[in-house]
Amino acid sequence: MRLKFGVCFDDVLMVPQYSNVSSRKEIDLSSKLENINYHFRLPIISSPMDTITEDEMAYSMLSSGGMGIVHRYNSIKEQAEIVANLSNRLIEENHKGSSAVAAAVGVSGDYIDRATALYDAGARILCVDIAHGHHILMKNALFELRKIFGNTVHLMAGNVATVKAFDDLATWGANSIRVGIGGGSICSTRTQTGHGVPTLQSVIDCAQSQYAGDVKLIADGGIRNSGDIVKALAAGADFVMVGSLLSGTDETPGEVEVDGIDEYEYYVSTTLTASAVCAPGLSVNESLTDDTKKYKAYRGMASPEAQIEWRGYPSSVEGVATRVECKGPVGDILQTLLTGIRSGLSYSGAKNISTLQSKAKFIKQSSSGAAESNTHILTKE
Repeated sequence: MRLKFGVCFDDVLMVPQYSNVSSRKEIDLSSKLENINYHFRLPIISSPMDTITEDEMAYSMLSSGGMGIVHRYNSIKEQAEIVANLSNRLIEENHKGSSAVAAAVGVSGDYIDRATALYDAGARILCVDIAHGHHILMKNALFELRKIFGNTVHLMAGNVATVKAFDDLATWGANSIRVGIGGGSICSTRTQTGHGVPTLQSVIDCAQSQYAGDVKLIADGGIRNSGDIVKALAAGADFVMVGSLLSGTDETPGEVEVDGIDEYEYYVSTTLTASAVCAPGLSVNESLTDDTKKYKAYRGMASPEAQIEWRGYPSSVEGVATRVECKGPVGDILQTLLTGIRSGLSYSGAKNISTLQSKAKFIKQSSSGAAESNTHILTKE
């Protein structure tokens, strides 16, 4: 048996090069998707997870120049209503993003009915969303969806980890493909099943596909910062998909949890008068100080908690659930990422993603190099 070596984001660095970029404003991060008449200014997509993307997140992502994919972990009626609300809002505002509303479907059961309802509600990007995309059910679903909708929709599919899988999904009808298996921050596929490929290595491999370029490559999983995004784009990705980076933002679905205050008390304290009941023995102002920690749920869709809620029972658990501190508006997060990405391109002397991919030079680094790459004067007390 010959073993191939696979690199993760922390295994490599990009070599700085001569740059003629005098301002980050010169850098163009735009991309287009086949069959979609919309100019994406930001190559970031929010993941179709039930704690990440519904209409508010999708709207904010489109308004920022990116994309948000409405998750499928609810009834057809509920998902279609979310998509309709989003689509109608964009149309009323004469927003060009109305042609780029995206929603997820599965590959079995009622997926055709779901896709039809989503299309009727305004979705023109259908994300065929399963954990192991190199599968007969994916093949059948792509064939069926293409037969029904023709080229009136953009079919995004995944996830895959190999160039063979990328090639197959491309020939089956996918317009864009999510690349990465097991790398997400709350994904346990690799430890539960022993299968996976480091996300950066998958991107490097799939970028060699004969279909890459025409079929867009979306790096998905294990992306923790703007540096990882730059590395993914340089390795061949057209877009990146993120979940944890956006978790806990105001636009994510779900209730806010406050330490020491239950959901009802928090609701009362933030909607009624200052004499309302809050934490035992404390006034509203004393309970909700600037130091009060507030949280929102974040979970993998293969976690037992998620599966029990949308399926009724856990099956093949490959994820975990947690909570994260609230981060504020997603626009602030995106702006921070955007600044880092543009700086990254400037270090390679690239004014757009295509030039970055042609000029990028990677070096492998040791574990000491990876440690050195992080801020290391700061210590935990």
